[in-house]
Amino acid sequence: MRADDAGVYRVSDDLALIQTVDFFTPIVDDPYMFGQIAAANALSDVYAMGGVPKTAMNLVAFPAKEMDLSVLREIVQGGIDKLKEAECVLIGGHSIEDKELKYGLSVTGFIHPARVLTKKTLQPGDRLVITKPLGTGIINTAIKAGLASEKITDFVTRLMAGLNRDAARIMADFPVHACTDVTGFGLAGHAFEMAKASGACLEIDIDAVPVMDGALEMYRKGMSTGSNDLNRRLVAADTVFSRKLPPWHEQIFYDPQTSGGLLVSIPEDRSQERIHALYDAGIVHAAQIGRVRPRSKGPFLSFR
Repeated sequence: MRADDAGVYRVSDDLALIQTVDFFTPIVDDPYMFGQIAAANALSDVYAMGGVPKTAMNLVAFPAKEMDLSVLREIVQGGIDKLKEAECVLIGGHSIEDKELKYGLSVTGFIHPARVLTKKTLQPGDRLVITKPLGTGIINTAIKAGLASEKITDFVTRLMAGLNRDAARIMADFPVHACTDVTGFGLAGHAFEMAKASGACLEIDIDAVPVMDGALEMYRKGMSTGSNDLNRRLVAADTVFSRKLPPWHEQIFYDPQTSGGLLVSIPEDRSQERIHALYDAGIVHAAQIGRVRPRSKGPFLSFR
């Protein structure tokens, strides 16, 4: 499958493999938590397509001449512990010496071919549900600049390390039409991908989108990430804001997420039921943030 969160290979009438790979440089100082976050991020693509992760392989680039191997052990242990939580088995991996530390995983999941979820099957009338708040990009920038409180730092670290497993399990109990996970392109970028692939229009309720404490304040103070401007340019021609917002407020919709939540399209008559199920499972930031409209000649993405 093209332009989706992972590749899908049909093995038989009742089994398909979901395969994905992701790795990046450290975004937190704690090696163990970096390993946890990298693993949760890699696993997320399998959950976004409705699958169950089964096996994984480590990908490591490590500056062995400049950094103590104990750092690498902590990173890998963080990844292993997150895989155990996901009931996914580490079966190997590959490492190279590099000047810049990088870590991630290649993950394989299982799914029934008839239950594969993609980005391109939005249905008019559906409601959009997101399962994690926005803001990890700008908060991580603030952490690196020494401007984030210990409370906010702890919150964003644990949020990024949190699996999308429970949200995906709950999703399997509902007639979901389309799904993706919100990562580097931000909410606007990933919502645009879904809308364009489906030939639909997405209307996002600005006030309904959950945002991390402190994120908007950082943008108001003039901070930004290295990806916001690019994310904005990628969707600018097909995005409209029907309400006048300060430029700093608009930035949150382009904020690049690490290990972000799932963005799910579900029939209107089941959306609130799913929200309640997510709350009951402890996914307290889940929110219904918009709807799917048939598209004529207007933009693919509208913020109202």
